[in-house]
Amino acid sequence: MPRRVAVLISGRGSNMVSLIEAASAPDFPAEIALVLSNRPDAAGLERARQAGIATAIIDHKDHPTREDFEQAMDAVLTEHGIEFICLAGFMRVLTDWFVERWAGRMINIHPSLLPLFRGVHTHRRALEEGVLIHGCTVHFVVPELDAGPIIAQAAVPVIPGDTEESLAARILVQEHSLYPQALRMISDGSARLENGRVVFSESWNSEGALRSPT
Repeated sequence: MPRRVAVLISGRGSNMVSLIEAASAPDFPAEIALVLSNRPDAAGLERARQAGIATAIIDHKDHPTREDFEQAMDAVLTEHGIEFICLAGFMRVLTDWFVERWAGRMINIHPSLLPLFRGVHTHRRALEEGVLIHGCTVHFVVPELDAGPIIAQAAVPVIPGDTEESLAARILVQEHSLYPQALRMISDGSARLENGRVVFSESWNSEGALRSPT
């Protein structure tokens, strides 16, 4: 049976859409069973409804503490029989309790080649540092910010004249491809978490490389 997945969003949910589209394939080993937002006005909620996916709103402003907010989220996730969580632009810092409650079952996509540029403003920092290759990473979520075991990465060249916006746009294209690939791998077991690292059951071409400049 496909794994039941919840996508947590706070805004437009462009990565959420890529996951929904991928999961619509008959052979995809996961189904997007719920889209949950902490913001009632998140544009991604309507996109999820249009796709026929259940939605839930847990407004963090309605809860006096982060713990109360997360317990309310956890109750909804449990009610929907969720097995995995994908964070897709979910703009809330999660407590250790919630992260440990979903340890090994919650993943995130980050717009840098981790462990480089953890946190925010990753594209600006990449340009300031003068790197020639930048990208995105899908990783398991752990209590330390952007430090979990890496599942998949995609890289793009940084080209002369790049701005934060142009670089972000090229990386977003890769995010939309990479996130569904990572979800497929952890759902079908071809990537699994063992002793704090991701272990892969399949090999891949060791000859490929991205060079910048070419």
